[in-house]
Amino acid sequence: MIEISQLSKSFGTNEVLKSIDLTIQDGEFLVLLGPSGCGKSTLLRTLAGLEKIDKGTVKVGTKVINNVDPQDRDMAMVFQSYALYPHMTVAENIGFALSLQKKSSAEVAKRVQEIGKLLQLDQLLERKPKELSGGQRQRVALGRALARQTSIVLFDEPLSNLDANLRSQMRVEIKRIHDKVKSTMIYVTHDQMEATTMGDRIAVFKDGKIEQIGTPNEIYHHPRNLFIASFIGTPEMNFIEGTIVGKVVGSATGTSSVLGLRPEVLKINLGELGPKEKDLGVYQIELSENLGGELLLHGHLVEDELKQNVRVLVDSSENFSKGQKIKLKTELTRAHLFDKQTGARKAI
Repeated sequence: MIEISQLSKSFGTNEVLKSIDLTIQDGEFLVLLGPSGCGKSTLLRTLAGLEKIDKGTVKVGTKVINNVDPQDRDMAMVFQSYALYPHMTVAENIGFALSLQKKSSAEVAKRVQEIGKLLQLDQLLERKPKELSGGQRQRVALGRALARQTSIVLFDEPLSNLDANLRSQMRVEIKRIHDKVKSTMIYVTHDQMEATTMGDRIAVFKDGKIEQIGTPNEIYHHPRNLFIASFIGTPEMNFIEGTIVGKVVGSATGTSSVLGLRPEVLKINLGELGPKEKDLGVYQIELSENLGGELLLHGHLVEDELKQNVRVLVDSSENFSKGQKIKLKTELTRAHLFDKQTGARKAI
């Protein structure tokens, strides 16, 4: 288990990490998610010992490791760049760290074979990196980290250089490996798809602070604020600005608020409303995007004077045209309400 307490880090006058508190369970796959420059990679590098922290403590198990050298932290790291040795074979790259640890050649060879089989590289062990595809090179980089058999593996945006298809394949591979080796894994990404498909839990960063920690379902269905709601989910949640005119828990009449509705919770109203459903009125379609099995409609609610863009997901077998008007409804239990000034989520 890793316990991070009140960790702060600055570069000059720029405070990159601001009093971070975070506990990572033994064997957990935790994703650090956030936009570029939010501090997530810096936190990973402080864990690895590649950056000195200014304040706070990092504890692994019962041991504080603030002043422990990187090579003595029982951690392995996989970088965005593969960082493979071009003159070495796949086998030599995977076994390099073990050779530095003065392991016997027989022990290194055995471990390389195990890793090669685990990562489906066993037929490629004699090749050089230049003879491999991007996905194969990333598996070699992962194999080099796993070969050390550390209790903690750190990933710094390892799939950013791969195309969409390879990223999808590697997400599955890394999760399978985690299920097999049971190491604690901490994975940095700006891609919310990677975060929600891979993480046991997600810590969402913004401006050097953790905005919310939770399971993918908790983050998706119960975002703490407007930033979380906008950052998680594809297509993005709809945000409709307005003013409270009726009775809402904790919100007085006249309060400026933002209603959040994910595109998939908006349904065509054919005249029948369920007990928890709310009629949203007439919707005018402006354009549509074909996503394969679904159409993403763009348009606005006719009664909305601001003509705010609202996205609706519908089955692609349906036919819709520009300018067409349809009626919409939604379940209020799946809607979100946010304070316009603070961005905080409010009860409906």
